[in-house]
Amino acid sequence: MTHQTVSHPARPGLPDDPRANVPAPTPSCPVEITLAALHGRWTTLVIREFLKGDHTFSELREALPDLSDKVLSDRLAHLTNAGILTRHREPGWPPRVHYTLTPHGRSLGPVLQALWDWGSTAPTRHPEDG
Repeated sequence: MTHQTVSHPARPGLPDDPRANVPAPTPSCPVEITLAALHGRWTTLVIREFLKGDHTFSELREALPDLSDKVLSDRLAHLTNAGILTRHREPGWPPRVHYTLTPHGRSLGPVLQALWDWGSTAPTRHPEDG
């Protein structure tokens, strides 16, 4: 019998956490929380730009020229509400709004890197493969 102070390493992808033993996805699941934060086309690219530094709306439009203003506004609001970005409006005319990654948002860097690494080694699928 193993002593209760001796722990065994968890299997990768199988956390030693009671929240992982559920029969269906729940809003409190850390994986679901992460996926919700990254939800939406363009979200990962917007976060990538913030990993390079702080930005204004105009700077982001320049960095991601194919991204519509509406979608960019939606993504910035979503990321701000999720606690990934902070929004700071400077007084004056015209008003300038700067967005900055929070420490929690900055911690998404390794998550995005892990997603990149996993995707770059995935088997290539072609539309004709079904």
